[in-house]
Amino acid sequence: MDTQQLIVAALATIAVGGLGMVFLEPLLSGANRAEKRQAAVAESRAKRRASEEAGARRRQIADSLKEIDDRQKAKSPTLEQRFERAGVSWTRRTFILVSIGCAFALALLMLIITGKLLLALGGMIVGGLGLPRWWLNRLAKKRQKLFLQEFPNAIEAIVRGIKSGLPLNDCFRLIANESKEPVRSEFRSIVEAQAMGLSIADGVERIYERIPLSEVNFFSIVIQIQSKSGGNLGEILLNLSKVIRDRKKLRDKVSAMSSEAKSSAGIIGALPPLVGFLTYLGAPDYIKLLWTTKAGNLGLIGCVVMMGIGILVMRKMINFEV
Repeated sequence: MDTQQLIVAALATIAVGGLGMVFLEPLLSGANRAEKRQAAVAESRAKRRASEEAGARRRQIADSLKEIDDRQKAKSPTLEQRFERAGVSWTRRTFILVSIGCAFALALLMLIITGKLLLALGGMIVGGLGLPRWWLNRLAKKRQKLFLQEFPNAIEAIVRGIKSGLPLNDCFRLIANESKEPVRSEFRSIVEAQAMGLSIADGVERIYERIPLSEVNFFSIVIQIQSKSGGNLGEILLNLSKVIRDRKKLRDKVSAMSSEAKSSAGIIGALPPLVGFLTYLGAPDYIKLLWTTKAGNLGLIGCVVMMGIGILVMRKMINFEV
């Protein structure tokens, strides 16, 4: 009996000692601390690697933005770019012929009305250098306005195409076939440029040259950064579409709030010529002194200069950039 008890006690002692060795050995030998240190080092390396990758990505994006900004520096557009922005198929020869026609027409009109060669010369300069460019700028602004109305719909169509699994170039081809003008022609130019070997990012950048709007610039930056750095293009474009729509709502709200001031400015600016015309109809000999006498000419020039300054000031006060 004593022997059995001794054997049981010895076995129990051995079992307890074995369990103690199992649980206490890592603590005594420092293995547990070593494992914790290794895990901490591995976690630190992973964080450092993620931070380096994030820093590299930020630097890449910053370099891309700087490169895009350098290429899109504000510079005076060429005559061909003015034609593209206005959406007309003119050539330099056509523009020169139109300028000559406007110059002679306005000079002849001023000569008939005033009988002064100096004013006719001024009308020739304004007609030849001012009217064609003013008309091209007017057509360009009208085309930009039409583009901006349809552009958010095109971006949302691209987002739906991406989410359904279509490649980006197929989404652009879809817009080029089914969207409204001038969005359709601009995206068709991207598809044609891609067929000639140009990348999508470069093709989108050319849209900004023809449609110099900040919304198009945002779109170009998104496409170029995504082509270099990757990312969720569908989500980014969806946010861009919302931003463009919000900007349009804000622009319409500002236009509605400033419409009264614009009407007042138009009435104030139109009153002097209208009063002068009515005075000419009622008493032509009385108002003819403005262009038949030297003092009248000086007074007329002073009135025109002051009216021009007043119109520019009012225009600056009622036009808001959004």
